[in-house]
Amino acid sequence: MRNLTVLLIKFAAGMVVFYISLDLYFEASLAHIFSFSLLLTIVSYFGGDQILLPRIGNRNALVTDFFLTYLIVWIFGGILFDSYLQVAWGSIISALLFTGAEVFVHSYILKYNSQDLRDTKQSFNNQRFAYEFAEDQDPAPDKE
Repeated sequence: MRNLTVLLIKFAAGMVVFYISLDLYFEASLAHIFSFSLLLTIVSYFGGDQILLPRIGNRNALVTDFFLTYLIVWIFGGILFDSYLQVAWGSIISALLFTGAEVFVHSYILKYNSQDLRDTKQSFNNQRFAYEFAEDQDPAPDKE
């Protein structure tokens, strides 16, 4: 249930962010806003929040979310929109605003799903490494 709440929060934040950054300034359609928000919600949640957040921490996950948002808007905006200026500024504004919203989403995830994150985090302190001992064979033995 908490995962669904996080997905809805991310989707709502994405709708607001893309309304501000794409529609308010550059007049994108509602279908574009909805599709950008849905794509970014799915990719950011499963890639960033479920995989990267437990492993690399909050700050690095925010940086990853910034570049992920920037790249998604840049790549798909270049396909959907005609103006280069619209894609450039829309991706920068979207990335900044979505990263600002992700600060609150990550704090919610770390507060309410902290036990789940601790279970999936890998610890490298207690691993036993296997060693292989072998005798080196010299292909050219010493000549006497």
